[in-house]
Amino acid sequence: MGLTKKIVLAMIAGIAVGLIFNFLDTSQVLGARVTSFINSYLTNGLFDIVGRIFIASLKLMVVPLVLVSLICGACALSEGSRVGVLAGKTVLLYLVTTAAAISLALLLAIVFQPGVGMEAIAGDASFDPKPSPPLSEVLVNIFPTNPVDAMAKGNMLQIIVFALLMGYAISRSGKPGQRVAGFFNDLNEVILRMVSVLMVFAPYGVFALLANKIAQLGFDTILLLLKYFLVVLGALLLHAFGVYSLLLKLLSGLSPLKLFKKMRPAMVFAFSTASSAATIPVTLQTVEKRLGVDNKVASFTVPLGATINMDGTAIMQGVATVFISQLYGIEIGLMGYLTVILTATLASIGTAGVPGVGLIMLAMVLQQVGLPLEGIAIVMGVDRLLDMVRTAVNITGDSVVSTIVAKSEGALHMDTFKDDNYNSVVDNGEGRRATS
Repeated sequence: MGLTKKIVLAMIAGIAVGLIFNFLDTSQVLGARVTSFINSYLTNGLFDIVGRIFIASLKLMVVPLVLVSLICGACALSEGSRVGVLAGKTVLLYLVTTAAAISLALLLAIVFQPGVGMEAIAGDASFDPKPSPPLSEVLVNIFPTNPVDAMAKGNMLQIIVFALLMGYAISRSGKPGQRVAGFFNDLNEVILRMVSVLMVFAPYGVFALLANKIAQLGFDTILLLLKYFLVVLGALLLHAFGVYSLLLKLLSGLSPLKLFKKMRPAMVFAFSTASSAATIPVTLQTVEKRLGVDNKVASFTVPLGATINMDGTAIMQGVATVFISQLYGIEIGLMGYLTVILTATLASIGTAGVPGVGLIMLAMVLQQVGLPLEGIAIVMGVDRLLDMVRTAVNITGDSVVSTIVAKSEGALHMDTFKDDNYNSVVDNGEGRRATS
């Protein structure tokens, strides 16, 4: 059985176990002592520990993988002086898809009105958001003052800037640069093998994560906000399979169906972890090995996408803004909607790809249009499940943009993209090199 099937089965089993544990907790059919044992030693014990260890192991790989692969990619790109062009295409596409995502979300929310008739649940809900930094501070903080500190804190944008500068310098340093580049290329192979080893344990981590979260949430919370949940979910699916498909077909002429089929393992993995940053190793492997995107492009577009491409989060913000405005009976008008589009698009730059960060970004958006921040507490109940879906959408956007940019740069190995009999690190740990 391939690893992809194992992860899917682990997801199904985790959801089933979580629902059973939630039912036992709410119904108390087995008695307080047994329920307490399940909550203490399984839900909040074993499952929580295994899930957190798995996420920590993934995050362990993120900084070295991004740093080394990006240095290797920058070395190769700098030789052809394509860094500026590649960066321009990538950032522009990411910003366009994010703006399109939140515009679609606002449109669907205005049409279906998920907050109308829900005024009674507003109550005295409260949420204390962390203060969001101004845009000027975000732009300044992109550039590192201490690369070691940036790596220690996992500041992805600063790591990307440092890696690009170092890769460019290596490519311009003659024979010393060639020796250093050889070292980083060898180190990159070792790190990719570490990722393959870690993927063997993915099904167990996925099972533990889902069993823990579903057991805590249950379906009662979802039913209370079902209309909001369905509007956000519909917008996410429409953007993933509609907007991305159209964009890929128009700008590259490639088959969206083939891309989605090959990206399935990474999408499943992103769904289970709800973290774009933690999924970087899997996304990078899948984009290179399955889609055939050259490493010199993928090593730049994928880490950057995990940092600034927050289409799924932007969709949640668009629907949540309209939902909260309807909930409290506050009309924000056309200028308010335009402000939401601009704020959410710019706020996606520099936002950490970790679970739950969308709520902090939502606080920033609500402040800009004068809506009560207490409304965030109402949508928090179903946000975890939606967070899982929008993370899968985010990494799908990363793969689409990577493929489009690689095709335009002549760095897409078409035989790999078209090959249906592929092997992948994500499937069996024996990744096959794409050949041009």
